[in-house]
Amino acid sequence: MKRRTLPVAAAFAAAATLMLTACGGGDDQSGDSDKIAGAGQGTEKPTKSAEPSGAPAEDKPDGVDVSLPKDMNLVFDWEEPEDKNEAAAMDDAANFFRAIYRGVDKRSAKEAAVATYSTGAGLQYAQTQVNAWIDGGWTATGTLRHYNASTRSAENGTSVEVAFCADSGKFFGKEVKTGKVLTTEPSIDDFDYYKIIMIKLPTSESLWQASKVFVETKAAKCQ
Repeated sequence: MKRRTLPVAAAFAAAATLMLTACGGGDDQSGDSDKIAGAGQGTEKPTKSAEPSGAPAEDKPDGVDVSLPKDMNLVFDWEEPEDKNEAAAMDDAANFFRAIYRGVDKRSAKEAAVATYSTGAGLQYAQTQVNAWIDGGWTATGTLRHYNASTRSAENGTSVEVAFCADSGKFFGKEVKTGKVLTTEPSIDDFDYYKIIMIKLPTSESLWQASKVFVETKAAKCQ
């Protein structure tokens, strides 16, 4: 299993498009936001340089555990923006994906990290992703790379769009019961383009949460 499209996608895409407009634009038309996030990928932390997901300093940002197994490697190969808010939003967009895969590893969509780094439609998206892996009897293994990131702030300063490519060509599903890795041949299916709308938690100085998720699958621009 590389990835699977789930039947609930349209509502997420429509909501994401509205949020992108509020942030100052966004004319992408694809919205397969219920596809299993990176189904066929791995995990490392978002920083100036890619670091392994097990790096101790990366384990508990905001006091929440986002550590992952050594064979689940999420790489965030991007530069941190100069704007303080955009940099914080980008970091927590990465934590949002770590949280999803921690939920996959722990077999629970109610992981503390999932609730910490997502809200509203973003939380729905994360829980849908985690539950799809659980229902399929899979965990994940390999390396999932995120790159070509950009950020854009809304005029009110309370939301930031974080956009980036993801390459899941070396990230695969693994059957929990048997340990069998479900490898696939490289294809356009390995490339996705994400736009995540991050909003600042009013009661926190630095925590940003994913509120909307927009996904363009089979993204040729990410090859």
